[in-house]
Amino acid sequence: MTTDLFSLLGRTALITGGSRGIGKMIAKGFIDQGAKVYISSRKPGACDATAAELGDMCVSLPQDVSTVDGCKALAAAYATHESKLDILVNNAGAAWGAAFDEFPENGWDKVLDLNLKSPFFLTQALAPALRASATFDKPAKVINVASIDGIRPNPQETYSYQASKSGLIHLTRRMAARLIQDNIVVTCIAPGAFASEMNRDARDHGEEIAKRIPFHRIGTDEDMQGVAIYLASRAGDYAVGVTIAVDGGVAFASVGGV
Repeated sequence: MTTDLFSLLGRTALITGGSRGIGKMIAKGFIDQGAKVYISSRKPGACDATAAELGDMCVSLPQDVSTVDGCKALAAAYATHESKLDILVNNAGAAWGAAFDEFPENGWDKVLDLNLKSPFFLTQALAPALRASATFDKPAKVINVASIDGIRPNPQETYSYQASKSGLIHLTRRMAARLIQDNIVVTCIAPGAFASEMNRDARDHGEEIAKRIPFHRIGTDEDMQGVAIYLASRAGDYAVGVTIAVDGGVAFASVGGV
């Protein structure tokens, strides 16, 4: 029935970077649609506080997933609660800005490890739980959170961030090609300006940023929740390997850009 297209009733989800920002937005949206949501964050206090705020359908699983061992540890922690996983959202991320001539190796490695390496190895670690859930009629979902900075260059000198997000968009397509064989649909969201700790310009100077966005505003919680729910639910089952820009038109409907 069309009324069930966007329902997540009875489904379980795991969201990295789920204690704040875009991850928290998605977590609340999933819960509102009936899902049980596990959120992860490298800061236990923040993770616990957000889970308490979002209610009984949200469970805190603090873990740093910037290493392969960390990814395996999160998968093991999840397995103590659930034997199956319906939806994985690879949202945890980092950024680093520095002038080209001064950009450091540790700023490169930190960002690439968390933004590009971790989504692959966390999905790999959770593949048994995803496969246990997935069927032809009800596929499991992996949603990677990239950025419009992976679609077009940003004026800021965030070299490793932009490279990592572009890589994640293409990795999404390659993972999708393999995992659809297991009834696991892999997709990607490329957010634009949303108020968060990661995007302090949008958080602190939203009105100024809005002037450079075709839609003339920054993104809201509902904007992010809408596309995430679509991809996670029955409504998005046939959207395989796609990346959806959620940016008010910056990447694909702008002649200037932000």
